[in-house]
Amino acid sequence: MSDKNNENLDSLIHNSDPTHRADTNDPSAHADRNKTEVPYDYRKFESSLRGEDLHRWQREHIKKDDQSKEGYPLNVIVDPAMREMYQIVHNQGLTNVFDRFSEQQPQCNFCAPGLSCQLCANGPCRITKKSQRGVCGVDAHVMVARNFTYRHTTIGTAANCYHALQAARTLRAAGKYPESGLKIREPEKLKKYAEFLGLNINRPLEQIAIDFANLIIDDLHRPNDQESRLVEAFAPSRRKELWRKLNLFPGGAFSEVGFAQTKCMTNLGADPVDFLLTCVRLGVANEFQGLWALDILQEILIGTQEISHRKQNMGLLDPAKVNIITNGHMPLVAHVVIDLASTEEWQQKAREAGAAGLQVMGHVCEGQQLINYSGSQNQSALTGQEGEWLSEEYLLATGCVDLFMFDYNCTVPTLPLYAQRFGTKLMSVDPVIRFPDTEALDFKPEQMKKQASECLERAIESFKQRRSENRNVYVPPHVSDCMVGFSTESVKKALGGSWEPLLEQIKNGNIRGIATLVGCTTARYGQGGSNAFKLAKALIERNILVLSGGCVSAVFEYTGLCKPEAAQEAGQGLRQVCQSLGIPPVLSYGACVDIGKMTHTAMELADVLDIDTNALPLVIGAPEYLEQKAVADACTAVAMGWLVHVAPVPSVTGSEVVVKTLTETTETLGLGKVMVEMDAEKSADLYIEHIEKKRAALGLSANLPKQ
Repeated sequence: MSDKNNENLDSLIHNSDPTHRADTNDPSAHADRNKTEVPYDYRKFESSLRGEDLHRWQREHIKKDDQSKEGYPLNVIVDPAMREMYQIVHNQGLTNVFDRFSEQQPQCNFCAPGLSCQLCANGPCRITKKSQRGVCGVDAHVMVARNFTYRHTTIGTAANCYHALQAARTLRAAGKYPESGLKIREPEKLKKYAEFLGLNINRPLEQIAIDFANLIIDDLHRPNDQESRLVEAFAPSRRKELWRKLNLFPGGAFSEVGFAQTKCMTNLGADPVDFLLTCVRLGVANEFQGLWALDILQEILIGTQEISHRKQNMGLLDPAKVNIITNGHMPLVAHVVIDLASTEEWQQKAREAGAAGLQVMGHVCEGQQLINYSGSQNQSALTGQEGEWLSEEYLLATGCVDLFMFDYNCTVPTLPLYAQRFGTKLMSVDPVIRFPDTEALDFKPEQMKKQASECLERAIESFKQRRSENRNVYVPPHVSDCMVGFSTESVKKALGGSWEPLLEQIKNGNIRGIATLVGCTTARYGQGGSNAFKLAKALIERNILVLSGGCVSAVFEYTGLCKPEAAQEAGQGLRQVCQSLGIPPVLSYGACVDIGKMTHTAMELADVLDIDTNALPLVIGAPEYLEQKAVADACTAVAMGWLVHVAPVPSVTGSEVVVKTLTETTETLGLGKVMVEMDAEKSADLYIEHIEKKRAALGLSANLPKQ
């Protein structure tokens, strides 16, 4: 496998066929490659290695430190399936995420540090040495802090809380409408949390579900001057005391978002520190009314995580079967689709259409959740997880995705183009996302079974069309085995029902500490999955246990770090622990939204040790963060008192006040702080330094075991 680009890489725009690349997302403006006289020859690419040869190459590749502009993007792509499909797509002259990144260079030197503003009609304004203030009088510090609040944290918080709202609506429908096809798979968990919130559990289960869902919905919409019931019930007592002292205890999440956005209006707020503390307050709501709530709700509906062995990547596609991809972050419609697809009735319908069967695969974070939840991971129609968000266009380009159904988050705008060219049926299953000339089902949990049936019918019809046209397809033959299903409860269960075995390994130094590597992957030079992989390798080699969530989970799965055999790559202490338990050194907690489960684990460890959460030997890492939810999650980490590492550099460097506040001042208040570092090895050094500082404060030995 070579790191050199294909000969055609520099001629993407100039040599592409204009009939196959139009500057619009309207699918009617694009040709169908399957209907041309000479179909594209999929075999014109350099194949990826497989098996252990692939893993050896991946490890040698990241040692070269050559993930720069030269040789991009094949020098940053470590997913074997994506490497092949990138070449296939690029050589057709099709727009795709990596080539678009190259087209955007150089990027704006004002937007990158946060020094541009377009909020009012006097703008856009930018801060320079010549013009130190915008037309309204705003300076660099306020502009950067306001952008950070408005453009990132409010949107991210709103998105996670919207997810929680849809999950609550689904649980309420499960209680009110038994014909909906929804199930309450974890009744005891429902009762446990309902009782914790003060609800009467001596009632029919369906009524408890309705009451619990209504409480969460009401809390999300509570006025911002009334303290959140969910935060009061679930947040650590020491943290709540600090948040009240600093005026960071939130009310209803949606009201908090509205209040924060109001602050961002032109000629209103002009205190950069106040903006940043507002972001931390949003981070509290983001966790306990967003991530925490949605995780509980989805477990009640789909089942608590169970540790198991699953499969991942594009090789799971089967041209002989009806292939359904469910994409996004809310596996609410998806899990009912899987329920129905697993029945003999729907498998027979697929066979009658000429297929060998019908299978469902999850993509991005939705796929990570589906292979983790006990109620979906064992359903016969669920085949596995497909990949990270960067692979989305390349996945459709295989030509054998019959239905691509999507809810919210990480569904790229070019998909109508790809669906038209490669014969995929697109289906939106949530009203928050719309594409031109694309069928949509408005999310109605009361009619979930009916909507899931419509999705399956569309998939079978799409397969019939593919079969009748004898379409040219290519499935990259790459499948990764991985151990998944880790969560607070499943890990604790594996330890015999107590955290003491894990804490003992932390105390004796076999495990120095814990790093949660979460979030996305980016198309930037030096990233593309390679930076996250390099950082995880450096950490486990130094006896740091890694928990993963988000698209980086896919990275660790296709690089083999989520297999128990990867214990051989860990330092001596961590290797010993992993081998004794039969687990990998990177534990996949699933999706980016499963950060709530990681917070749950950290809180339980802090409770057992009788310490505040900020005293834990823990680092939160987002080594390839992408979008607004990641920023909101970083604000959650700061609220909990943790060091949070972000890369690439967030758009805050235009203000030394903002940088100092986020990297230093917040820690002096008892909160956490932000660390920015692009180099994976240097990042690992900073993780170790922070973890050793926390170990010393807890009176633990600073002696490192042998590597």
